[in-house]
Amino acid sequence: MNACDAVVIGAGHNGLIAATYLARAGLRVFVVERAETAGGCAATEELWPGYRVDTGAHSLTGIDRSVTADLGLEKAGPGGAGLEIVSPAPCVVSPQREGKALVLEADPGRTADRIRPFSARDAARWPEFVGAMSRASRALGVLYRTPPPRLAGADRGDLWELFRLGVKMNRVGRRDALELTRLLPMTVEELLYEWFESEALKGALAADGVRGICQGPLASGTGYMFLHHMVGAGGVVRRRRQVRGGMGALGTALQRVAVAAGAEIRLGHEVASIRVEDGRATGISLAGGGEIAASRVVSSADPGRTLLGLVHPAELAPEFVRALDNIRYRGVVAKVHLALGEPPRLRSGDDAARDALLAGAAITVAPSIHYIERAYDHAKYGRPSERPVLDAVLTTALDPSLAPDGRHLLSVAAQYAPFRLADGSWDDERRAALGDAVVAALAEHIPNLEAAILHRHVLTPADLADRFALPEGNIHHGEMTLDQVFFGRPTAGCARYRTPVEGLYLCGAGTHPGGGLNGRAGAAAAARILRDKRRRKD
Repeated sequence: MNACDAVVIGAGHNGLIAATYLARAGLRVFVVERAETAGGCAATEELWPGYRVDTGAHSLTGIDRSVTADLGLEKAGPGGAGLEIVSPAPCVVSPQREGKALVLEADPGRTADRIRPFSARDAARWPEFVGAMSRASRALGVLYRTPPPRLAGADRGDLWELFRLGVKMNRVGRRDALELTRLLPMTVEELLYEWFESEALKGALAADGVRGICQGPLASGTGYMFLHHMVGAGGVVRRRRQVRGGMGALGTALQRVAVAAGAEIRLGHEVASIRVEDGRATGISLAGGGEIAASRVVSSADPGRTLLGLVHPAELAPEFVRALDNIRYRGVVAKVHLALGEPPRLRSGDDAARDALLAGAAITVAPSIHYIERAYDHAKYGRPSERPVLDAVLTTALDPSLAPDGRHLLSVAAQYAPFRLADGSWDDERRAALGDAVVAALAEHIPNLEAAILHRHVLTPADLADRFALPEGNIHHGEMTLDQVFFGRPTAGCARYRTPVEGLYLCGAGTHPGGGLNGRAGAAAAARILRDKRRRKD
């Protein structure tokens, strides 16, 4: 092909977002994707006739609304992608073993009433807790919207950016900024024990502190993960969002806006290597033969795959290679999809809990912090949890078109299922056993579940790695522990989307501010590339 200004590796959401911004700025952009469809983990597949299943992400909870507005994803008509995002009222249902269920809603007063049967003291503290965590997550959001300043070897520009970040944090408020620094290294157990006494409430909240990482709630930095999931999600009780027609429609919409901006997209083409000449990226070679010459290469693949798999080792300093080798991935999330012949009925006698489930609320099976820690204990020794932590969503509640009339789809994310097993590897027998454990844990709270199951589909971390190119099945392209975020994401000295190879940039979830379908990494990487382009002109 003729030379272009930028070639983007991967048509996941971050790759397409970066491509759109670059193309809008007047660059000639090619996007190359190994799969036959765009969207990456935003994937919808017809696993059984008439059932359209979100096999990757089943929620769009943390999407950056400024990105969707900027790209016109939800805009109908000319210039818009016509993406329809649907959302129930913010609500989380946490069923308990004794047949009760804790319901958390967006309104602090209503939620306090729901908490009161579990603890009058916790009910009284709930509104104050919501306010404190909302302020802390807003402060974290400021960091997420700012590239991490370079500290080692900083030049005037870096120091100026550090000063600007200080100004932004000062606008948040010194007290809130200081409180954020206190909360980030805490365990989510410590954070919640400061506020509450009810095991049911602490368990329901602590699940967000460990989501997607191979850590238990007693691990340092899980307080940070708790706040991470709040950014852009509407508060402590996250506003769940999903795409009408299935999450695959997000990839279609992003592809549409990228093409409208002028980007050219090539699906079904795998990248074999990144070409480097005299220390500068000059394009890519394709696995099926052929090359694309480019002034810049932008990769939405994970840092390890990009720099250790596609770049020749001789182009990188040994200490940088060691740093890349030391990135921890350790995927622990499995997906289980259930096609049901009747709607699930919660055991709880609480009408509000049962109605919330059928209205599309998130169901969290984490009755206590101790339950979560025991589930993690198995993963520490390379075994799937016998009683996993679950996040389940009835996707057909908001979009009945995903299943035949009278049928339903329940999508479940389960922890902990380690990518690396202590004995052997994932096979059909272990995959079936994992599915059995997930169904058994749900059936404790949904008594009609087992009889209602028509079809079952299980994706282990190994399956997620193969299907979606997730390193070790990690949904964040690298564990989001404190040493692997901010200045250290993906490695210290490589946290500003540039790499040691001139002209090679990273834009995926393995970069700041991390994983999730939020789109911030793709937008921020594009902004960095355009700033570099302007500086070179100057």
